[in-house]
Amino acid sequence: MTLKITQQRSLWWIISGLVMLVSLVGMALCFQQFGAPLRPGLDFVGGTRLQVARNCVVASCEAPIEAGTIRAVLAEQGLETSVIQVEGNGGQSVSIRTRNLELEEEAALKASLETEIGPLDPQSTQIDSVGPVIGKQLFASGLLALLVSFAGIVVYLSLRFQLDYAVFAIVALLHDVLVTLGLFAWLGLLLQVEVDSLFIVALLTIVGFSVNDTVVIYDRIRENITLHPERPINALVDEGVNQTLTRSINTTFTTVLPLLGIVLFGGETLKFFALALIGGFISGVYSSIFIASTLLALWRERFGQGVIAVPEPSEPANESP
Repeated sequence: MTLKITQQRSLWWIISGLVMLVSLVGMALCFQQFGAPLRPGLDFVGGTRLQVARNCVVASCEAPIEAGTIRAVLAEQGLETSVIQVEGNGGQSVSIRTRNLELEEEAALKASLETEIGPLDPQSTQIDSVGPVIGKQLFASGLLALLVSFAGIVVYLSLRFQLDYAVFAIVALLHDVLVTLGLFAWLGLLLQVEVDSLFIVALLTIVGFSVNDTVVIYDRIRENITLHPERPINALVDEGVNQTLTRSINTTFTTVLPLLGIVLFGGETLKFFALALIGGFISGVYSSIFIASTLLALWRERFGQGVIAVPEPSEPANESP
């Protein structure tokens, strides 16, 4: 079966437009609630994160930890604005994000929590502290890394192909980044999922994966243009996409499978990192097949480059008898 990609490009663009609209709505709601397009984690805003769990060996773990109980303990310590999240293990662990605490304040908070909810498991207790300056530096460094990667991709694709190839590849990459941002904006709103420095790593990985898929498709399209310059650009693009379609889908599928295993059976730290990669990779293969290729076809069709004419042989000069 041969897909007519260019004939149905309006459908592909409408689907992408709706997904990006949902992403933008989620980011706007996050900005109203958190002052940022995503729910920022400790890495970016700074502060102290305390993660504790009941020691069920010596304490009763029949009932889950009540967020109200934790809130009351924090209020006694002057930490009313802290963010509380009761987590897995039957609600026997809790994560608290608050302002930067001194060592004495951390010890006092742990002692108060142990008094209220019972003995704590020392192996599950974790305290992370990040200053606000370091958080801003991490955000600036991550943003700079993304911009540098986009610039490098434009230069590389312009040299290997042409400038229009590079521009539409960047449009597809922006689509993938926006979809991933929207996914985590809604996760932050609905499930209180925060983004940290690993999220920047995930975005950079998504960019690299997506542009690789786009390069494979563009390379085949360019070969088809070279071999059959007399054919319409739409037909050449459709043929190039169909020639690489199986490879693109199989590569994405085999990459997503182990990531799905991490989401289902991995730890809390890597679970959302893998989820970001899954969303970005699926968006990446979609944009490479249905966005980057169709935009290139439309551009060359509209600006007179859809058909590259073969030069006609010159007629021999009339010889005088």
